[in-house]
Amino acid sequence: MKELDNFYLQQEEPVQSCLLALRNVILAQNNNITTTLKYGMPFFCYKGKMFAYLWIHKKYKQPYIGMVEGKHLLYEELIQEKRSRMKIMLFDAEKNLPIKKLEKILQDAINLYISGKIKIK
Repeated sequence: MKELDNFYLQQEEPVQSCLLALRNVILAQNNNITTTLKYGMPFFCYKGKMFAYLWIHKKYKQPYIGMVEGKHLLYEELIQEKRSRMKIMLFDAEKNLPIKKLEKILQDAINLYISGKIKIK
């Protein structure tokens, strides 16, 4: 079993299902998005460039998606906290995901890479 798969399997429900659903939404946005394990967490790359990641907030105990270039994304759902570059979006694992809003944020992030505002090697 892959280490990446193991990350999801180690989570308790309903967090596990929430993280798996988030993974599916992210991967469905573009064929150039791949997934890997970095720093012990699932990372998603767009054409090899770090794009987003999934984690569980230590204080709130909620799953979240971290947007690597979040500072360029202006959505009230994205929280900066003490990060200079990244922003996160928290999710309540007991509730339905805001799929349309999440897809809009992910597409805007992808467009940053496509437009050249974020350099891809």
